Amino acid sequence: MEHNHRFFSNKSCMFFPCHTQGDEDAFNCLFCYCPLYPLGEDCGGIFTWVEHEDIKIKLCTDCHLPHTPEYYDVITSKLSEDNISAMFRDK
Repeated sequence: MEHNHRFFSNKSCMFFPCHTQGDEDAFNCLFCYCPLYPLGEDCGGIFTWVEHEDIKIKLCTDCHLPHTPEYYDVITSKLSEDNISAMFRDK
């Protein structure tokens, strides 16, 4: 896959691939840290909640969506001004 603003792959990363999804040549590292993580339940990805010392933690180990080239448009569409504002509201 061509490197451009929508995709790049860092095969020299010590964590590559951080999620298993099949074709390593199509593994997108652009969203190494998912920008939708702070949206909690509304991120649209695959996750579970785990409790650790009375704190709920969002576990995204099984989510490969941010690393799939076709998911780029979904992520950027969810980064609307309203969603970004929601990330920083007091809960």
